[in-house]
Amino acid sequence: MPRNPSNLHDRDYRAEARRFATLPHPIIDVHAHVNGARAAVLLREAMDLYGVRDIWSMTALEQAPAVREALGDRLRLIAMPDFASKDRRHAHGQGFLERIEGYHRAGARICKFWAAPRITDFAIELGDPALFRLDAPARLEAMQLAERLGMSFMTHVADPDTWFATRYADAARYGTKRDHYLPLERLLDRFHLPWIAAHMGGWPEDLGFLSGLLDRHPNLHLDSSATKWMVRELSRHDRDALVDFLRRFRGRILFGSDIVTTDDHLVQAEGKTEMAAKASAPEDAFDLYASRYWALRTLWETDHDGPSPIADPDLAMVHPDRHGTMDAPPLRGKRLPADLLRDLYFDAASALSARIDARASKA
Repeated sequence: MPRNPSNLHDRDYRAEARRFATLPHPIIDVHAHVNGARAAVLLREAMDLYGVRDIWSMTALEQAPAVREALGDRLRLIAMPDFASKDRRHAHGQGFLERIEGYHRAGARICKFWAAPRITDFAIELGDPALFRLDAPARLEAMQLAERLGMSFMTHVADPDTWFATRYADAARYGTKRDHYLPLERLLDRFHLPWIAAHMGGWPEDLGFLSGLLDRHPNLHLDSSATKWMVRELSRHDRDALVDFLRRFRGRILFGSDIVTTDDHLVQAEGKTEMAAKASAPEDAFDLYASRYWALRTLWETDHDGPSPIADPDLAMVHPDRHGTMDAPPLRGKRLPADLLRDLYFDAASALSARIDARASKA
């Protein structure tokens, strides 16, 4: 039996890291959620093994000092609301304004605006389905504050096609997938600053749609985070089509993992959240973190063609008659040319970071 759903084939991820070619450049991971002082140390080991020098993280403001103690100046903070707060109206309203300023004082120069369809459920609970729409008044106030502080923006819009086929099937409640891009496009035109749209802009399934989005908005960048989602959907694309897309938009597609760390991963306990329950011992937590770098480097650098080592419950969600929750999709490596690999892993993020910092210094 596998030790956890991140290691279906019982790989030694420390040994596996040595099998990758030594790159002539570091990797910058622009999308993670690093929390927990001890978990951050395990993540640092995985970063070192897999060539990841820097990480941009939506770390809880209260945990930022402890995480920085583990990662030092390899950590770049991204501001976000307090998702642990039970008062969601305050957390995404006045409370977010206060946290933006706190993150800015802590060195953050990017502000995250989370607008996944799930946030509609929060808004309905508060009596206003449009309360947390990406261009709702409270969101605009937060964006205006972040802009005054010289910050750039990250956002999460839409979600996998698998989710729109299942948990978001009620279009009257959640809208269609394309509906979620209408406010984003308006805001991209309104705020002329660098934007990062997480998870390949929320639509890795459709490179044509992403091409149109990038063509219309030159201030937009995409990160390739959300490992299970990227492995499942990018593996399906023809290699030449994906290479052509990356070459056409080189400098605007950034490497990311969406790794989530927490000290809750290191212990067994009752009543864990779904995210905390993904690991219950240090070695399982290491596998959870390292598996993402193994899968992503395998996807981008090799011609591997076999099952992913990471269980993907979306398969069972869409086809419960054919899949179980521990099944994994094929992982088909794209073996990117060296120049595109360097751009994805390092050059694009390095150049964007410099632009973000230059803009912030003028605020």
